[in-house]
Amino acid sequence: MPTDCTGKAPHTIKAMVLLIGNYSLDQQQSMQRFNAMMLHGLRECGVEAELVRPPAVLGRIRAFGATAAKWLGYIDKFILFQWRLWRKLAARPALVHICDHSNATYARSARKFPLVITCHDLLAVRGGLGEDTDCPASFTGRMLQRWILRGLRRADIIACDSRATAQDAERLLAREGDRPRISLVHVGLNFPYRHLPNDVVDARLRTIADLKYEERFVLHVGSNLRRKNREAVLRIFAKCADALDAQMVFTGDALSNSLRAQARDLHIEHRIVEVANASNEILEALYNRAHALLYPSRFEGFGWPIIEAQACGCPVVCSSSGPMADVAGAGALLHEPDDEEDFAADLLRLADPEERRRWSAKAFENAKRFSAARMISEYRELYRSLAPAC
Repeated sequence: MPTDCTGKAPHTIKAMVLLIGNYSLDQQQSMQRFNAMMLHGLRECGVEAELVRPPAVLGRIRAFGATAAKWLGYIDKFILFQWRLWRKLAARPALVHICDHSNATYARSARKFPLVITCHDLLAVRGGLGEDTDCPASFTGRMLQRWILRGLRRADIIACDSRATAQDAERLLAREGDRPRISLVHVGLNFPYRHLPNDVVDARLRTIADLKYEERFVLHVGSNLRRKNREAVLRIFAKCADALDAQMVFTGDALSNSLRAQARDLHIEHRIVEVANASNEILEALYNRAHALLYPSRFEGFGWPIIEAQACGCPVVCSSSGPMADVAGAGALLHEPDDEEDFAADLLRLADPEERRRWSAKAFENAKRFSAARMISEYRELYRSLAPAC
């Protein structure tokens, strides 16, 4: 039997919540997980919820190249999906929740219903408005971001993942006059990352070629996007690699050729291990065993790896910019992205076992703020403020 968010068996709530999710071909894995987490969490609380998303039909046609497939995907999202969405709205849901602000373009269709939009970050919108967020936009991209911004204005409530994003929303929407109510709802972990026994960690990590999993390694999780600052990761690691006698593990995107060349120039190429597209289970084991997560990003919407690492007790040395200071809380060592000497000094500082134990404990404590149950409970409070039956 499902339970409500307090663990009690609920009365089934008949007022339906319609969740609008993401287009599968856009490969937004974190957003797909958030969609699924919202649907599962609401149903576990006894809320009647349904998830609807754009169908992947024309976007699957690759015969004419990637650019044509992108435009065919727009037809899937902005034309074909409208018919499906209108049919779902005809069922008269009590409330509509657009689970990703990049889909705020659907807000006009839902204008007759109480509307919540989750805003994960406004980096692309800010880039489309000419701000420096390492998210440059083409002409059509700028038009799309303005459309998204107009859609956000139609919401009754905008739920932001971080204080930094909430502040961006306040500022950008203030330009347009009256704005929706803006609330802070920290997102919950979408995989149960946790501390693992050593034998479980060993069994998982021994499958990784070239990883000396019983010895020290520093971990970075992310992509090759400029804002992820992987060039700085290499420079920081090079400053302390010999003193730590450690490997540097990159997971997420495989390193670009230019990053591999940089590693050679820094004479650390023999210490680099790449684990492209690691599963959650492998990533969990890496977090458990890593000396620290090194995360000097310039811009982030949230910074998932920070709390994933903390949930496993991995010390975090990360950037203090944007939402990362809010997310990391008191459980991480924080620096401005350009303070590379300080990042390296903290990696060396964590070589002291007592110091590392202290920051591991702080990491565990901070991660407790990001439970899925708490997130669902807070969303239900927002729902009830608009539609009491929810």
